[in-house]
Amino acid sequence: MAVAGILLIVAVIIAIDVPPLLRKKFKKELWIFSILLLFGTVLSIAQALNIKIPNPIDWITAIYKPLSDMLEKLLK
Repeated sequence: MAVAGILLIVAVIIAIDVPPLLRKKFKKELWIFSILLLFGTVLSIAQALNIKIPNPIDWITAIYKPLSDMLEKLLK
């Protein structure tokens, strides 16, 4: 039910925002709009289906943790 609601809202957003972009021939803006809307839609549906979405902070921590450990050893 939640997925249907999300898709309905996405359809309304497309119906409101896409026609002016097409009329003005804003191709780049339409591509960016489409990519961001698709990304947001996928994340919203995943959250509605209780799929675990990784936190970006976990990725940053995984990247910088070895550097942090190395600096800590150097400064002891």
